[in-house]
Amino acid sequence: MSLLERLGRPNQRNVQVRIFASLSVDPVDNSFQEIKLKIHHRIVEEMTPEEQRILSTKNQDVLEIEHIIDSYVQKVLDENPFAIPRGERGKVISDLRDEMLGLGPIEGLLKDDSVTEVMINGPKKIFVERMGKLLLTDITFHDDEHLMNIIERIISPLGRRIDEASPLVDARLNDGSRVNIIIPPLSLVGPVVTIRKFSKKPLTFDNLINFGTLDRRMAKFLQACVAAKINILVTGGTGSGKTTTLNALSSFIPTTERIVTIEDAAELRLQQPHVVTLESRPANIEGKGQITIRDLVRNALRMRPDRIVVGEVRSGEALDMLQAMNTGHDGSLTTAHANSPRDALSRLETMVLMSGFDLPVKAIREQISSAIDLILHQSRIKDGSRKITHITEVQHLEGDTITTQDLFYYQMTGMDENGKAAGRFVATGLLPGFLDKFHTNGVEMPDEMFQNMGDEGGIY
Repeated sequence: MSLLERLGRPNQRNVQVRIFASLSVDPVDNSFQEIKLKIHHRIVEEMTPEEQRILSTKNQDVLEIEHIIDSYVQKVLDENPFAIPRGERGKVISDLRDEMLGLGPIEGLLKDDSVTEVMINGPKKIFVERMGKLLLTDITFHDDEHLMNIIERIISPLGRRIDEASPLVDARLNDGSRVNIIIPPLSLVGPVVTIRKFSKKPLTFDNLINFGTLDRRMAKFLQACVAAKINILVTGGTGSGKTTTLNALSSFIPTTERIVTIEDAAELRLQQPHVVTLESRPANIEGKGQITIRDLVRNALRMRPDRIVVGEVRSGEALDMLQAMNTGHDGSLTTAHANSPRDALSRLETMVLMSGFDLPVKAIREQISSAIDLILHQSRIKDGSRKITHITEVQHLEGDTITTQDLFYYQMTGMDENGKAAGRFVATGLLPGFLDKFHTNGVEMPDEMFQNMGDEGGIY
């Protein structure tokens, strides 16, 4: 999309829509709207080639862009000196910048580090998640047309389309944030956009400890597990923080190893020097060219990986992932949706059956019990905080049942006077059966690590 297409032509109604929707004043204030429209028209009509170059450049200088817009604001104000209160001038400049070059009304939300998710339920209802809580904002789009214009701005650089024939899109913003879009006729409330923001700075286990997601002893144990090449499955519900925890776990992989990461939308940010990042691809407009997670897992096995990290298993790729773990790719990591560690095993079983192979249930369970060493289950608590509620060892198959044992768990005791969850992390005192892997890989883990030591485990 060219710059002039993004700016719009003066006689197009969508110009007025895009400008007015981001105003902080009442939309019935016609004089204010007219001034905004005049500024926008002036930019489109009088922009010099040099200014076009500055606005179109890939690495845009925000101060330079704001200076250009400010110069046009000043021209209009010279003709209409009392049109904009002095205190609103900076807001006008930032609004115009966001409407012309950004994502309009939601641009500020995407820049707000306290916002982790943006949910647009039609043009008039925009929710955000802050500190695990959902909040309705006072930001709105003008109408469906304005919202669709922003949606086009999101997907057009990706070569994707969205219309009645193809009303669903999964995409990714330039900063890595995941975007899901669904429009009418599937949505009855207008276009719906869900943006899960991509953290500019990956969270470490020190951050997670400070947030109360786990305690320091659990973090040390997990660090040792990654070093000892324990196969780990991170589970939890939607929004429980699985990808954040997976990213933190991945940071413990030695820098000497070759790592292949596989995701639907690349979110993992590994700092090791030898990382190959693979991303699946949806089908094109003709319904061809799709590359699935399963295709990538199979291909990764031919790339001589020391570790395979799969962002999430949802379907038949679970079988390929289990086979990889069972054929020398120890220390692999992945995530899956599940409500508990025991539920995770049932989910894996179902996903393997989705691979299309007619395997006996007992054979599937043998694959699971021999491949997965540890399940790390994470939940979002009532107060919005995320907790690692279980660290559970997957033991072996007894008859037709996979046996497990909890090594650590979160014991919730209630809510404090501030509405925050109160509880503590507890060690069960049981030793994991995979300690031989620790010895084989030269990782020391004192037995005292698993003893319940009163308050030393951490109270949150």
